[in-house]
Order: sequence, then structure tokens, then C-alpha cells
Amino acid sequence: MSKPLVLVTAPVSTRSGYGNHARDICRALIESDKYDVKIQSVRWGNTPLNAFEEGNPHHEEIQKRILRQPSLEKQPDLHMHIVVPNEFAVVGKKNIGFTAGIEHTIPPAEWVEGCNRMDLNIFTSEFSKAGFENIKYDKRDQKTNQDLGVLKLEKPSEVLFEGADPEIYKETKELSEKLRNEFSKINNQFCFLFTGHWLQGNMGEDRKDAGMMLRVFLETFKNQRKAPALIMKTSGAGFSVMDKTEMLKRINQIKLSIQAEILPEVYLLHGDLTDEEMNQMYNHPKVKAHLTFTHGEGFGRPLLEASFSGRPILAPISTGQADFLDRKNVVELPHSMTKVPQNAFPPQYWNQDALWSTVNYPIASKIVKDVYENYNKYKLRAKKLMLINRNTFSFDEMKTKLEGIVDNIIKDIPKEIKLKLPELKKD
Repeated sequence: MSKPLVLVTAPVSTRSGYGNHARDICRALIESDKYDVKIQSVRWGNTPLNAFEEGNPHHEEIQKRILRQPSLEKQPDLHMHIVVPNEFAVVGKKNIGFTAGIEHTIPPAEWVEGCNRMDLNIFTSEFSKAGFENIKYDKRDQKTNQDLGVLKLEKPSEVLFEGADPEIYKETKELSEKLRNEFSKINNQFCFLFTGHWLQGNMGEDRKDAGMMLRVFLETFKNQRKAPALIMKTSGAGFSVMDKTEMLKRINQIKLSIQAEILPEVYLLHGDLTDEEMNQMYNHPKVKAHLTFTHGEGFGRPLLEASFSGRPILAPISTGQADFLDRKNVVELPHSMTKVPQNAFPPQYWNQDALWSTVNYPIASKIVKDVYENYNKYKLRAKKLMLINRNTFSFDEMKTKLEGIVDNIIKDIPKEIKLKLPELKKD
């Protein structure tokens, strides 16, 4: 009996969050060996199309299944579309849309419409799922202004987390030559590490809140001869020289805005790292804790991967990352839900009533300082969080749940039956 034909349309070749997610979904389907997997690779904005690593067996298996032409001999039994929801397309006999949603509380109407085209929608977190389930839009005829009812999510939805691979993300003392050289430039033995893009928006408006996080850090440890450092593994649109220059400019502008004789050291780590090098960075002896003030996440994958290092996590327990940040074992930064500034998102994704998380900056400052001054009391909690997440939010756990979802949706697809015609007898 032939295996069910599963077509995955996704930005598998791109260096993006959706690219990482797509590669994991494809890898899980391939490893299950229960489906005939075909892949249609699509772009993701302007992100580079060079994510596949030479010698990586998982990437090689994915590349083998990428369609050279956008066509198949027959209709897929299942189409899995991993893009923004307004692009969701019905291609298979059954169709699943995958999305991280949007990083605030109100998804655009076009995204809800896209989800309603699918048989099932899979979100990466309870937060992103709730945004779609809670929103309702009035539908009106554009010409007559006639009331056409209410637009809301009408199709089934589930949550499937993005699992981290414990074979890659784990405690380690290994260091690549590239990282060894970069960290040799860092004089401090106690560093907080921030990992994430520094996106559009004025001070306090960028989605990761990198600007205010940097400002609070500088204010907390200014004029102290013995202070920790902050490492910012960040970039904007990519890893170009212009982007690096822009990141350094932003850092220096914030430093110049603070009145102080001495400021703590801030290091920019800019450029492309492999998954193994990202894990090595998380585990470097100089990295003592992971820090983020992020306003909103669809899931927050880098933070999950960082938790596998066993270092303390300082973060707001809000939006997408709340699913894997165990309150007892995270260094929680108190937050409140606030209006999303208009500059934070492109106009088509912004809504005047949308909310996201904003850290309480004065309290966060005291907590960051306490972690530095009383580090030992936070280490055990970090180890507990690592063990919880390795057992609960691993790639294998994600793969098992995904198989159950796929098997459940394709069980109702009629099986193809080969007809055997009777032989004609000669008179």
C-alpha cells in the first residue's frame, strides 16, 4: 500500500524563524517514514536562502524532497502550509495551516480569513492561538456597506510547540574557533546575553524591546568599577556590514544618552552562527544568564534553546514564551499588557486596540542587579528549568504530537483502490 502523499509548502531554505520551524516539521515527517513527503520551497521576505548546511544529514534529506517544478502528478492527500495565514492555500484533499500568529493580541482580518480556508490550523503557542480564537470582525459589503455578519475563526485549531533538539542544545564546553576568537575580546567574566533581532520602532517600541533593555542595563550598572557586561547577539534585517554599522550606531546612541562617568561594557556579536555554535555561545563560561525584555513572541524559540544551557533565564512570563517558562524556575521580570505603538509593526499588521507585554523597568533593574550580586541562589532553578524543558519541549516530543495530528486528519481521506478488471474469456 502506498504511503499518503504529503506536500509541505514552506520557506525551508531561509534563515528565518519560519524557516527553522519548517525544517523541523519536514524532518519530523521524514523521520516518521509513514508519509511520502514532497516539499515546495518558498521565500520569506528578504531573508537569505542559504540555511541548508553541508554535511547535515537532516538538511540533506529535506533537500532531496524539494520539488524542482511546482507541480505533482496527483493531488496531495495532505497539504501543510507554513506561511503567514493570509497566504494559506487549499491544495490537498486535506489542508493544515501552520502559523506563529502575530506577536500581539489581535491578528489581521485577512489572517482569520486564511485560517478559515483550512481544515485545521496549528499555532505555536497558547498565546497565538488565543489571539485568533478571541477576535471577531464585522463583515461589510465594500460597495453597499451592508452588514454581512461576523468574521471569526471557524475551523479547528491546535497548539504544537517548536521543540528544541537536545542533541544540539545541551550543556557543553566545546567552542568553535570563531567563537573562541570573539569571546577572547570580552574582558568580563560575568556577562548577560541577549539573543534576538533589533527590529523597527523607536525606543521602547521595537518588538524585542532591545533598546530599553540596553538602557536599563546601562542605568543599573553605571559608575560601578566592577560591573557585568551585556552581550547582544543581534541584527536587523541581515548580517551585512551596513546592518552591523546600524546596530553599533543604535548602541552608541543609547550610551551617549546616559549621564555617567563609567558605563558597563556592551559587546555586539553580529553574524551568522550554526546551531552548534549558537549552543556553544549559550554555554560559554562568560555567559552567566540570558536576558530579554521582549514585548511579544509567537513562541520564542531562541529562549527555549537557551534554557537547555542550564543558565538562569530573566524574562517576562508573557505571550508565546509563557508556555515553556516555568514560573517557579524562571527569574520573572514583572510586566503589564500595554497598547502596541503604531511604529512597531507595518500598518497592515497594527491594530489600535492590540496589546503586548511591557516589562516593569524599575523592578527589572533591581532583579538584574540581584542576579549579578547573588548569582548562586539562581543557579539551581536554572538547572530545574533545563530538565523540565528538555523532557517536555524537545524535538522528539514535538514529532510524536505532530504524527498524531497528521494521522488523525488523514484517516478520513478515502484510500485509492486499484481495480482489477475480470479477464475476458474467448468463446
